Amino acid sequence: MRPYSFWFIVGSQSLYGPEVLETVAQRAQEMADQLSRDLPYPLLYKVTAKSNQEIADVVKQANYDDDCAGVITWCHTFSPSKMWINGLAALQKPYCHLATQYNQEIPDQEIDMDFMNLNQAAHGDREHGFIAARLRMPRKIIAGYWRDQTVRDRLGSWMKAAVGAAVSRSMKVMRFGDNMREVAVTEGDKVETQTKLGWQVNTWAVGDLVKTMAAVTDAEIDALMETYKASYDIATDDIQAIRYQAREELAIKKMMDAEGCLAFSNTFQDLYGMEQLPGLATQHLMAQGYGYGGEGDWKVAAMTAILKAMGEGGNGCSLFMEDYTYNLTPGAEYSLGAHMLEVCPCCAAGRPRIETHHLGIGMNEKDPARLVFEGKAGDAVVASLIDMGGRMRLICQDIHCVKPILPMPNLPVARVMWQAEPSLTTGVECWIAAGGAHHTVLSYDVTAQQLRDWARIMDIEFVHINKDTTPESLERELFLSDLAWKLK
Repeated sequence: MRPYSFWFIVGSQSLYGPEVLETVAQRAQEMADQLSRDLPYPLLYKVTAKSNQEIADVVKQANYDDDCAGVITWCHTFSPSKMWINGLAALQKPYCHLATQYNQEIPDQEIDMDFMNLNQAAHGDREHGFIAARLRMPRKIIAGYWRDQTVRDRLGSWMKAAVGAAVSRSMKVMRFGDNMREVAVTEGDKVETQTKLGWQVNTWAVGDLVKTMAAVTDAEIDALMETYKASYDIATDDIQAIRYQAREELAIKKMMDAEGCLAFSNTFQDLYGMEQLPGLATQHLMAQGYGYGGEGDWKVAAMTAILKAMGEGGNGCSLFMEDYTYNLTPGAEYSLGAHMLEVCPCCAAGRPRIETHHLGIGMNEKDPARLVFEGKAGDAVVASLIDMGGRMRLICQDIHCVKPILPMPNLPVARVMWQAEPSLTTGVECWIAAGGAHHTVLSYDVTAQQLRDWARIMDIEFVHINKDTTPESLERELFLSDLAWKLK
């Protein structure tokens, strides 16, 4: 992660004179300093902008500063919005309008025209808001007193979405081989995706990975084995299978780091020269923050890495997931999520076990080692990014993860069980109607609101399935959204 920060640009004008402008600057610095103590990223006061040139210059600097993840504006006084046009039109960073004021209350006895001239946020923020609406800019608007915890929480939440956008725009995905054959949802327009989301998605030969694996030393494997022993319980006598996974992990990591990639995908249909599909290797890489997509699903691989970055500072729990099977007993309706081998241990309710078992799919010469565990309970979301042909759609559903209601002693994979909103069957109908994939990112950290903010920043469609969603309301929403995006 880069040392991200956010720039605080305060609007005013020269008509008020130097004394007022000095007070505005002092208060803006105070606000930035105090807010920074409670926000996930620093808020840096940059300027009290009084002219078209000042605004254009600071926006230009923000655009070219890789550590700047977004811009937050506020108008302490009236700030004529025509002077914001050039700057806002050129802005390439996520933009939040904080509609607040320095004082919480109107001072009954002290209020006079000097006070009114200085404290015109109610006036200035509306003028400022008009020009962004006129320019049709994607933005986040947060109104309220800046010292209130609710305002700070909302601002911090938006900051994490903006960091997700920054990570997205520098995202590189390493694909080992192609997609699983004949699967539709893992396909997508990589050129349009790079144009819209910034992702560079390219392919590396599995044979190149095999060559890199061959160059991994025993000493490197020994060191990683010690990490495995410290983190997981070894519940297999097949130590060589674990060492082979360590060899795969080290090789994949070396290749990704050399190319600056934050995510990767592979498929069990292309294991040229490999004895095992990476299981433990993939799981431990995800535990370090890398994204992954099975069956060549590069979209979910990138989204996993982005949500892990957005959840930084939370409990670090966003992971590649797949809907596998349902429990349809009335009153006990649950989804069981898992994957063949590759579920990140960040969601484990207890200490994961390393086990080896036969994998009855793919071209594995030997039984792959993998982590086996139950997922923890807690509120979460599942998210799926799909290519609708001409636009991207991000689908999000609220879920409640539970301790699995069955022990499932013969299921040799990591698993998570959850209740879906608004119910299992209605949720399934809505998910299918929206075109949601069978692969998702499950996150205990990232909220639906943050994903909505991220989608707004990236200028893509967002669909939220929640407790109030019905198939009929969603059908209308999808119809109108389809019309709007085609017109756009």
